[in-house]
Amino acid sequence: MSDLSKVLHGAFVLLLGATEVRAAEGQTIEEVIVTAQKRAEALIDVPQSVSVVDERMLERNQAASLGDYLKLVPGLQLSQTTPGFGRLVMRGINTGGVASTVAVYVDETPFGSSSGLVNGAILAGDFDPFDMQRIEVLRGPQGTLYGASSLGGVLKFVPNPPQTDSTAARMRVSAENVADGEMGYSGTGMVNLALADSFAVRATGYYRDQGGFIDSIGTAGSDVEEDINSSKSYGGRFAALWAPGDAFSARVSAVIQNIRNEAGGDVESNARTLDTLYGRLSQSQFVPEYSDIDYRVYNATLDFDLGFATLTSASSYNELEQPFRSDLTTQFSAVVAPLIGPNELLQNQITKYDKVTQELRLSSPSSDKVEWLAGAYYTKEQGDIIQHIDAVAPGTLNILPTPLLADALLSSEYEEKAIFTSLTAHFTDVFDVTFGGRYSENDQQAVQVSDGALAGGPRTFPVATSSEDVFTYSVAPKWKFDEHTAIYVRVASGFRPGGPNVLPPGAPPDVPRIYESDELTSYEIGLKVEAADRAWAVDFALFHISWQDIQLFARVNNFGVNVNGGDARSDGFELTATAFLSEGWNVSFNGSVTDAELEDNTPAVSGGRKGDALPFTPEWSATLSSNYEWAVGASAMAYVGGSVRYLSDQTASYDAAFRTANARQREVESYEVLDLQAGVDFGRYTVELYGKNVTDSEGKTSSGALGGTPLGSIGTGVIRPRTFGLTVGFSF
Repeated sequence: MSDLSKVLHGAFVLLLGATEVRAAEGQTIEEVIVTAQKRAEALIDVPQSVSVVDERMLERNQAASLGDYLKLVPGLQLSQTTPGFGRLVMRGINTGGVASTVAVYVDETPFGSSSGLVNGAILAGDFDPFDMQRIEVLRGPQGTLYGASSLGGVLKFVPNPPQTDSTAARMRVSAENVADGEMGYSGTGMVNLALADSFAVRATGYYRDQGGFIDSIGTAGSDVEEDINSSKSYGGRFAALWAPGDAFSARVSAVIQNIRNEAGGDVESNARTLDTLYGRLSQSQFVPEYSDIDYRVYNATLDFDLGFATLTSASSYNELEQPFRSDLTTQFSAVVAPLIGPNELLQNQITKYDKVTQELRLSSPSSDKVEWLAGAYYTKEQGDIIQHIDAVAPGTLNILPTPLLADALLSSEYEEKAIFTSLTAHFTDVFDVTFGGRYSENDQQAVQVSDGALAGGPRTFPVATSSEDVFTYSVAPKWKFDEHTAIYVRVASGFRPGGPNVLPPGAPPDVPRIYESDELTSYEIGLKVEAADRAWAVDFALFHISWQDIQLFARVNNFGVNVNGGDARSDGFELTATAFLSEGWNVSFNGSVTDAELEDNTPAVSGGRKGDALPFTPEWSATLSSNYEWAVGASAMAYVGGSVRYLSDQTASYDAAFRTANARQREVESYEVLDLQAGVDFGRYTVELYGKNVTDSEGKTSSGALGGTPLGSIGTGVIRPRTFGLTVGFSF
């Protein structure tokens, strides 16, 4: 152990109250292998901030969606109202725009729209985590290896690959009950078939039914109905691996997932304080809403060992389709009532895209001198948003005979080409530097057509086009003093494409037809250290981010548009610490402090002012987890565990009118979430009990626009209330 490791070991012991931390037999922190730099490496060797949530952690936390494991990752937030409708935020890089700041990957496949015209920011891939080998979270810009829309970082799902050395199967079934709501059920299963020494297939299936907990209570004449926001998710994954020798392997995979939501997950709240109204979680339903989201991800990855390097070809196709119905009664029913009489108003919309990608890269073998990687990337996507507004007879879905109210079509194309490289030079046994660079260019076009009384009559806009090229880079020196201690510095840049804009009816001339890309530069210093016997580990990162020409979302005449603002910054640090305090007893802590704010006033329509905190970024958050295991008889292991997460106050979505009237933005109050688990593993089967949000905290996760809900209220997303459940697992 180096001198630095000894000093840190002493500090760690002092932090734990002078308790000596030593690994018991079989009780060590396992070495984590990640692919953050597109080659398999030990986590301690990666000169950037990376968190890993492995399969064991996912299952212990009864993870069914994004929100169930975010507590395990410092600096990562989810702003969400409904399953499948979620915005990922890392290190505060968020201003509410419609283009994503966090790239989502499913193994080798980039998922989600790269443009700002298909709502990619709020449709982050919420993939089922069953049978995932791990989920990697790469914080900070990843423009060098992962390209556009990775300003804040990357969330990467890594499924378990087919195994050629064994045949296995397992399944898990669960039942749960949510406070003041319905029962929920789930079933998941996996089978791995080793059909030959060189060929195997793996298939996974899942079905989850989450009970609703939000009621429509008749506010302002709305329906009276309980538990309107139930949700179902079902689908599966399939993968086949052929590895006839050490020089070649081929893997093909498919992911199919469907999410079916009844109503949204937002509740009516006080427009000033965001406190929940009417003494319960309620939503005014005039027209029953729904949201269907379908994911399809297909990939073929080929690896050729050429001796001097490995050639990898990753070919992917993925698509998303989201038909949904939204209730517009509160916004527009009174506007058209003088013309058509009593009515309720609904909008049917389909948001969809399909995307093909091809990546080729050469990577050198591991070396103690120089390691390099070079590649080329191509993607093309087609996106559509199709909207239609109808008036229906109150209390029904019967369409009233009216003139055309609104039809709108936005069709867009995005094409990107890029080349990239990464090189690590080992100058000494202790010191190395990793350099990375990426040059990319993209071309976009959009066609916008609308008609109807609420859309300003028939309008066909000229085809809008945009084109841009950009260079992103990273430089990361690292000092690895021994096998257990490393310090790194990383400077990296990232960007998010601009593109054609959407113009609302009667748009003033200051609404731009094209909005620009934004970019940022990140400065990070980090420490990774672990005990020689791996009884404990600490990961610490300190960062400063400078963000220019930020993209924002603004409302003009009740329609959303993209605009550019000035600059913003984000400063903070993240800490993860894990230790075995005694045999069977593991404790972990992760926390982050983030000071992220605007450095300039934004355009008036977007509502941000210099000094405003960036939305849905708590100044600090922390999670403390503990788990204790012990033997029961000769062949069983029991465990109890839990976690508590705290998030400080957050700034809600920007609102120009509220900011002007109150000299501040709306604020989301701090909240904490307590989760508990217990179970017994009998080898072939397991029995587990769990409680999520045991104290029934009412944390708010998003805020909508004024006018969408009746009586001057505002819609806010809310975390799932207290839930207790039972899971039984079987292995074959």
